[in-house]
Amino acid sequence: MCCFANLIKNIFLLRVVAFYLHYTYIHTMGKQNLMDNNFNKQHFLKLIEKYLDGKASLDEIELLNNYCYSFQQDNAWDEFKTESDYRDRMLENILKEIKEDESHESKIIRIFRSNLFKLSTAAAVLLIMFSTAVYNSNIFSKIQTPVNKVVFNDIKIGTDKATLTTEDGSVIVLEKGKSFKGQNAASNGEKLVYNSGGVKTTKAYNYLSIPRGGRFYLKLSDGTEVWLNSESKIKYPIAFTEGETRNVELVYGEAYFEVSPSTAHKGSHFNVKVKDQNVEVLGTQFNVKAYEDEGNIFTTLVEGKVELSNNKHVIELHPNQQTVLNKSSNIMKTKSVDVYDDIAWKDGVFSFQRKSLKEITLILSRWYDIDVVFKNSTLQNKGFNGLFEKNQGIVEILETFKKLGAISKYTIREKTVVLE
Repeated sequence: MCCFANLIKNIFLLRVVAFYLHYTYIHTMGKQNLMDNNFNKQHFLKLIEKYLDGKASLDEIELLNNYCYSFQQDNAWDEFKTESDYRDRMLENILKEIKEDESHESKIIRIFRSNLFKLSTAAAVLLIMFSTAVYNSNIFSKIQTPVNKVVFNDIKIGTDKATLTTEDGSVIVLEKGKSFKGQNAASNGEKLVYNSGGVKTTKAYNYLSIPRGGRFYLKLSDGTEVWLNSESKIKYPIAFTEGETRNVELVYGEAYFEVSPSTAHKGSHFNVKVKDQNVEVLGTQFNVKAYEDEGNIFTTLVEGKVELSNNKHVIELHPNQQTVLNKSSNIMKTKSVDVYDDIAWKDGVFSFQRKSLKEITLILSRWYDIDVVFKNSTLQNKGFNGLFEKNQGIVEILETFKKLGAISKYTIREKTVVLE
């Protein structure tokens, strides 16, 4: 009975979230909604429940508040003249839905009256958050905001593209709309897949390079899947020798690995070399971030178990943990993390939790192939929480930053963005 009560409660909460999604994306129904992602719905509901139970931390309350207003579009508020118009419409529709549920499911409602109360509480929580978000972002303010200047905007959204360098030195450009077929690999322009099967003794290596403004999917000959982020490069053999350790190297950049288990390869381990660090796995899912212009290497474990080592440390990593290796000191530290923030990029999402604008713009610069300049250096340390789809234009994201007070103005000149 308890499980069924929780199910009813979650259905109600989902409806509340559905109202939120509808009204924050009004006028933009043709656009795929980020919160349709099942993971985000579940995460959002958990945050609401923790808030209602009084168990949410300050960070979680801040994140929940940001969920409620970091997706708003410029024209999302056009039909509402005042904040009360928006709040009243939300309340009217939520209460209408509750009334319909009472008429159609009166027996269930009577049995689980406490869940109806929780629904009302959840609705109130969301409405308070909406009001706070609207107030904080000055959406209904009549104060004139600085006008942004766009001289020439040739900033394109990133897409699937890569350069393959084969063992004989040949260079093949891989991109959407172009296919490639080699002796041991084929590509449809969005992914590169190597032939599986067969024992190979020749150690021939290929390189796959992803430029700024690009991403690519790679399937190695052993079945291991690799998602490569912008400005990344990986070295790997065209085939693995059965029974021997499977070695690849992330030369630089960021990659997410779903490793084919050792049980399918006569017990052979899988190793990823990254600078002075080695990641040894038996079969697991993890993310490695090792950009040349960043001072740390981040390894985040999603599933399974890995062992990281260098000349100073040997660390066993468990799910929801991350190691941070300082490249200068060679010191490696471990911490617990919300892994979604580190792997959301492979699913087409920017997830920013308590990140500075400097960190955020570094990520954006790789995806949109832009240079970001801060007119005031103190702005770099300003914090921001939010989620964006990677198929959003850069102007849309900058407008959200401005609307929420992270910046006051931006200027775009060709591929340079100046923030104030």
